Amino acid sequence: MTELIDNSVDLVVTSPPYPMIEMWDEIFGKQNPEIISALNIDNPKLAFELMHKELDKVWSECWRVMKEGAFMCINIGDATRTVNGEFALYNNNSRIISACEKIGFTNLPNILWRKATNAPNKFMGSGMLPCGAYVTLEHEWILIFRKGSKRAYKTATEKKERRESSFFWEERNIWFSDIWELKGVKQKIDKSPTRERNASFPLELPFRLINMFSQRGDVVLDPFVGLGTSTIAAILCERNSIGYEIDLKLKEVIEKNIESTDIDCANQSIRDRYLRHIGFIDERLSAKKEVKHYNERIGCKVMTGQESDIVFHFIKDLSKYSSKSQHLTFKAEYYDDLPLTEIPFSEGNALFTYR
Repeated sequence: MTELIDNSVDLVVTSPPYPMIEMWDEIFGKQNPEIISALNIDNPKLAFELMHKELDKVWSECWRVMKEGAFMCINIGDATRTVNGEFALYNNNSRIISACEKIGFTNLPNILWRKATNAPNKFMGSGMLPCGAYVTLEHEWILIFRKGSKRAYKTATEKKERRESSFFWEERNIWFSDIWELKGVKQKIDKSPTRERNASFPLELPFRLINMFSQRGDVVLDPFVGLGTSTIAAILCERNSIGYEIDLKLKEVIEKNIESTDIDCANQSIRDRYLRHIGFIDERLSAKKEVKHYNERIGCKVMTGQESDIVFHFIKDLSKYSSKSQHLTFKAEYYDDLPLTEIPFSEGNALFTYR
């Protein structure tokens, strides 16, 4: 990430390759051939550590480019694997926490992402017999780190941008829980020129994190951009974004994913936040509970004074700005304070089902 200057990024949201998950062996091995050698001689602990040393380089670089007070959110799953007949758990989350704390990051309360499954054969081991079966992993982690002390808001403009980027009271109560129950997304990449599986997180995951830990106009970095999910989320949230992907064969897929983003569906996703809030307020008023504040910008009641300046800017246009051999640039344009009654979209599906 040598193109990025020091202290230039407001938020990192990413999901790296998971060490000791077999589908990522090759990409780790290309970074350090000793990893494959360790696996070939049945030394999984060495392979695990060498894989993480490659990730450590990225966390150190994130520290360099992040501003004081910026957050880093890492989605990671632990791994289970059998090597030479021995089944074991490899704690990716604790290894990353240890590495990031050594760099200087402060680890804040983390989120457990519970990925529900209804598979009847999800257990591993010897069925109903004791002392031979293993607990299945049905969750992943979202690790939350901060660089330095809290972000400072000194100017009137900074404070205004922060208030206009606020989230609703009821969103706060859901988003800032330490357990999220979000459905995963399809893992197979259709007609991919590279790997068959993508390991992407659902769009709602970066959408929440970007709203929680940044504000409008901020720079969001994803050093493992994959298929561009975090980039699309940043566009929805009216943030600037930068993404890196080591697999050049994914460039065409990333370009297609972003370029084909349906603006009507994107604006429907933004509007869904408003509609859900209206539903929440209506239920509260029907129960004869008090709602004290009002937001003139979007024309509805809100729970707190901090929500009274929330404003939504809907997407006017999304287009490819440039495409060079190893670079893609997209530009999003937004309507300026367009009344909610004049939102330019047809009724239809949103990009994701907002909860």
